[in-house]
Amino acid sequence: MAANKPASKTKKVTVNLSTADFALDHYIAVTTAGEPAGVEHLFAEDFSQKVQSANAKTNRRDQVVKYLKKQKGAKLNCVISTDILEESADYVVAKVTLKFEDFTKTDLVTLVREGNDWKVSKSINSYK
Repeated sequence: MAANKPASKTKKVTVNLSTADFALDHYIAVTTAGEPAGVEHLFAEDFSQKVQSANAKTNRRDQVVKYLKKQKGAKLNCVISTDILEESADYVVAKVTLKFEDFTKTDLVTLVREGNDWKVSKSINSYK
């Protein structure tokens, strides 16, 4: 009987979040290259995303994870650059700039160490 069980549609994926650099690289892959594998492990439980625009909005962790899972395979057509603005043993603040043809999105990303892993705890987006 057990052999007739349908295979799980969601594989458990392990993502290396052992350094802030790995976590930031994975965040960029998830948000710009449609690679949502392990996205549930990337964000801290208290994660929030603020979008600064004419209609300022705050998104909760569950909303962002759900959205990013739906974006699987969607690759953004932009030039990506990153700068580390501040760094310590337990947190990093990075500026991720996405330059599109007609506008630029700036994402200030805060990463924190939780145990042996690094997680994204906050993201603030603005557009020009």
